[in-house]
Amino acid sequence: MGKVQQLYAYQKGFKLSMMIFRRTKKFPAEEKYSMTDQIRRSSRSVVVNLAEAYRRRRTQKYFEAKLNDCETELCETQVWLEFAFACEYIAQNEYEEYFTLSEEVGGLLHYMAANPKKFL
Repeated sequence: MGKVQQLYAYQKGFKLSMMIFRRTKKFPAEEKYSMTDQIRRSSRSVVVNLAEAYRRRRTQKYFEAKLNDCETELCETQVWLEFAFACEYIAQNEYEEYFTLSEEVGGLLHYMAANPKKFL
C-alpha cells in the first residue's frame, strides 16, 4: 500500500477536519479558547494519529493502539459537534452532514482495527 493520504479514512478524516476548521471561523469569539480550539484539535488528531499509525505499521500492537487513539479523538469530535449544535453555532443540516461524515470515518477506522494485517 502507498501513502497514508491514499487511505479513505485519511481522506474523509482530513475533509471533516477542514470542514470543521472553516465552519468554526464563524463561532463566537468567547468560544475561541474552549469549543473552537477543542473541536479543531480533536478532529485534526484523528488524521494525525492515523498518519502515525500508518507510518509505524511495522508493529501490529502500535498500529492498533494508534487506531484506538483515532477512534477516541473521533468520539470527542462528535461530542463537540453535539455541543456546537446544542449551542446553535451550527444548523441541523450542518450537524447532520458533519456527523454523517464522522460516522463514515469511524466505520473505516473500525474496519482497519478489525483487519490490521491488511494494512501492515
